[in-house]
This record gives sequence, structure tokens and C-alpha cells, in this order.
Amino acid sequence: MADIGPPRSLGGMSKNLTVAVADRLRAQIVDGEIQPGEKLPSENTLISKFSVSRTVVRAAITRLQAEGLVETERGRGSFALTPPPDAGARTQTGRPVVSLEDRLNLLEFRIGVESEAAALAARNHSDRQLSAMSTALDGFAGSGGHPSTAMKYDFEFHRAIAEASANPFFADCIAGLGQTMIAMPRTRLMPGGEPYAPEQFERVVQEHTSIYAAIVERDSAAAASAMRTHLGNSRRRLRAAARAD
Repeated sequence: MADIGPPRSLGGMSKNLTVAVADRLRAQIVDGEIQPGEKLPSENTLISKFSVSRTVVRAAITRLQAEGLVETERGRGSFALTPPPDAGARTQTGRPVVSLEDRLNLLEFRIGVESEAAALAARNHSDRQLSAMSTALDGFAGSGGHPSTAMKYDFEFHRAIAEASANPFFADCIAGLGQTMIAMPRTRLMPGGEPYAPEQFERVVQEHTSIYAAIVERDSAAAASAMRTHLGNSRRRLRAAARAD
């Protein structure tokens, strides 16, 4: 991770210091210098780098938690979450995607859109598009211990399906949502940095594989069903994780 230097100006009252520190960390998360799932520097490191008090650092982290950019786990530290689109604030429609309800609503929307996209992809895909899906699927399956890599290939798999639909509106919709549609909640911040618990990760790989297999067979009904099952399961996993908290 890139070194974090002091903000340009940390003069003024404690509130201004908090805003300055939060702004710098927010920019690094949104710009990808701190990847989703990556642990933030320790409090002591931030105190030294920013030349501020522990109170200021904690207040800045609390501000980022409220924005849905950081999750803190007792005994483990603070971790970056998936930054929402448009500088960590809103989707291109203007809707915020920071709360559990927002993420559940987004998954509900994706079920409707991506199930039809998968059905169309089964009918319309080219060999090149099928190869793109396969590459993304292989990348995702091999990325279990690397959250940011898992997110990248997860999104690429879904985007490849939308592009294979041969309907540019589906492709534009998924591209517009961006990688942020693949949420990085605390359930993916497992010990060792794994994006899922091992058995859960294997289930997600199998769900992706079922979608891909149906598209290969040009079975539109099966592709739509497999996508609906996958995203429905994603929604249930997110709800279960929230209850466990």
C-alpha cells in the first residue's frame, strides 16, 4: 500500500483535523490505493503519519465507517470496504449504496436484470464472449485468498454475460454499476484476508459455474434460473451475515 503522508494542512481545531484525515483516507480508498478488504494502517501509524492525536484518528475512522467505506473489527483493526460509485457516495442514478438495505435493493434489481441478460447470453453469445466468461470464471475460482482480485473477476464475469446478451442496454447497465455492485461487506473480511469462508467461496464458484455451463449449452431457461439462484443466494448470504453481527 502506498505510504500515507501528512495532509496538506492540518491546522485548526480538532474537527478540521478529523475532516482532513478522513478526506485523505477516503481518497485513497476510492482511488484504489487502499484496496477493498485491505487493512488500514494501525492507529499508531496514522497518528505518526498525520501528526494528530488518537482522538482525531478514531473520529476520522468513525466518519468513514458511517459512510460505508471502513469496517472495524475488534482485535483485528480497520478494513476498507467496497467504495460506492461516484467518489464513494452514489450510483449513477443518484441512489446511495451504503447501507444493508441499499445492498439488498441492489441485489433485487440485479436479479431482474441479470437473469434476463443470462437468458439472452445463452442464445446470442459469440466464441470470444464465451472465452471472456471462462477467463473471468477461472480468475475468480483462483482468487479465494485475495479480496480485491476476487471482486475484479466476479464483476468481469457478470459484465461478460451482460455483453454477451447482444443487447447494449444490459451491457451499459452492468458497466454503469461498476465493480461496486460486488459488495465488500465485513462478511468477506475473513481471517487471513479471504473474501469468503472457504466453504462459502466454493459454493459461489459452483453457482458461477452453473451459470456458465447453461450459457455454453445455449439453454436460456437454465441460464436465467442459475443466475436467479446465484443472486438470490447472495442476498440470503448478506442477510445472514447481518443477523450474525
